[in-house]
Amino acid sequence: MNTESATPAPADTALSGGAPSDAALSDTELADIAAIEQVVAAVERAQRAKDPDAFLALFHPEALWTTAHGKVLLGLDAIAEFTRAVLPAATWDGRVTYEPVHIQFLRPDVAAVKVRQVYHSANGDADGGSEGAPLYVMTRQDDGRWLLHACQNTGVLTD
Repeated sequence: MNTESATPAPADTALSGGAPSDAALSDTELADIAAIEQVVAAVERAQRAKDPDAFLALFHPEALWTTAHGKVLLGLDAIAEFTRAVLPAATWDGRVTYEPVHIQFLRPDVAAVKVRQVYHSANGDADGGSEGAPLYVMTRQDDGRWLLHACQNTGVLTD
């Protein structure tokens, strides 16, 4: 995974381009990366289980979500209404995986997270499944939790 820091960190540890070694990251950044990865894993678990409540627990109350089809949902109430109608009824025969492939800290408490989302066919192959490239802007709350704040779920077209 590629991680970057958009704001200079103390002791000249600002990161740019490429995947930095763990030694280039502070303990706080490493802990934040691990927490962000756990949120992405929780998104995967909620999607696999088709569990709207588990999914919605990952959002900031003032979140913005744009679906892969361009539907814009403003606020947790709108996201909840959509999710409760769509997620339990979603039909796919296989499973979905989510992999954070790039994390960039825009500020110490704000991260842009690029995710690879793959729907695997019933036989386990990604072939025949669809792929998405969500972007999650996440914010760290006062209690240390990272929440989804502004998200764009983009489908990947295949030739």
